Amino acid sequence: MPRQARKHKGFSPAERASRIALERFRAQAWTMSGNRSEVVAESKRKAVRAGVATAAAVTLGVVHFPVVIVAAATVPAAVLGYRWWKHRAENGIRF
Repeated sequence: MPRQARKHKGFSPAERASRIALERFRAQAWTMSGNRSEVVAESKRKAVRAGVATAAAVTLGVVHFPVVIVAAATVPAAVLGYRWWKHRAENGIRF
């Protein structure tokens, strides 16, 4: 008679790992780095920096600067925009 596979009552290692990752995400998603007003103020500062960098890149493009300069100005604008977006997401601030 062939042996039957034992049924485990617990979770598989992959399921355990995904549950642990989900719990870590939930813990991080709802914790703020400071009180609410400090976090919102920091978010506004980051938004202004990202907006100014984006406006500068667009202005360079409109004034017909060389493509290399416009591309070089676009990279910092994208990085600052990503950091602002990530900050808002990490601190649970709605858009």
